[in-house]
Amino acid sequence: MSEQTERAYDVVVIGGGAAGLSGALTLGRARRSVLVVDSGRPRNAPAEGVHTYLGREGTSPAELLAIGREEVRGYGGAFLEGTVVAAERHDAGGFRVVLADGGTVRAERLLVTTGLVDELPEVPGVAELWGRDVLHCPYCHGWEVRDRAIGVLGTGPLAVHQALLWRQWSERITLFLNSAPEPDEEEYERLAARDITVVRGEVVALDTTDDRLSGVRLADGTTVPCQALAVASRLTARAGFLASLGLEPSDHEMGGHVIGSRIAADAMGATAVPGVWVAGNVANPIDQVVAAAASGTRAAAAVNADLIAEETRQAVTARRKP
Repeated sequence: MSEQTERAYDVVVIGGGAAGLSGALTLGRARRSVLVVDSGRPRNAPAEGVHTYLGREGTSPAELLAIGREEVRGYGGAFLEGTVVAAERHDAGGFRVVLADGGTVRAERLLVTTGLVDELPEVPGVAELWGRDVLHCPYCHGWEVRDRAIGVLGTGPLAVHQALLWRQWSERITLFLNSAPEPDEEEYERLAARDITVVRGEVVALDTTDDRLSGVRLADGTTVPCQALAVASRLTARAGFLASLGLEPSDHEMGGHVIGSRIAADAMGATAVPGVWVAGNVANPIDQVVAAAASGTRAAAAVNADLIAEETRQAVTARRKP
């Protein structure tokens, strides 16, 4: 057990991705004692690079995190590798964070930036190619697969929307209806107007050549050539440990359809539990990396302001004592 597990901090940041590191950096610069607890399993690890992040365009996820950790350490931030399994109120005030190895840390405030889990359709090849040729976000990966034969795997009612969106990056788009609802007449007209091919039938596997996607195989044995496949995963908040504080994920909707879950919070990241803030994808599943980083900075400023308010109240009380 690390000696850090017995220490108390102003803030424990749970999750060491872009949101968590940005929050920790902001708090460190505010002269707060900060510990970042991270499991070392970033969601975007399979991706070759982080995109639309001004000043860091194309930087690998691992490099971006390494740079961020070094910056946080430069302002006194500490790190602990581990998985948080519970968080609870401490008798003396603040919180106790419980780790999987049995260790504990104390914090006056919590900033939760644990992100989410992509729940993928159970099609052989999807998980293996995830983040390389199987993609979820055109703004993150569309430029890299521009002009290729791109398939869209229908997994829900937003499949037509996905296909029309990806059409911006290539003229060769195929919508595999798979388990998605049959488009209505108006949707078929939109797809036809944009020259998007619609293929019915269940997708049963992805074919590869030299470990890269080459085709999408249907239940009837047909294989449709394809070089990239867009898949909408279910975006599930990684926040089960917050249940011990009474915080449960709520549905996150897009276009009137549930696409995943999140921990509800206000614009600054404050949750329904006083002293607990959230930032990044655990709060907003559709945030890209740069937006997640920004939300971490914003939430950290709110955490610091809350600590200042409490410290001021304590100082006033002490000053009034005879």
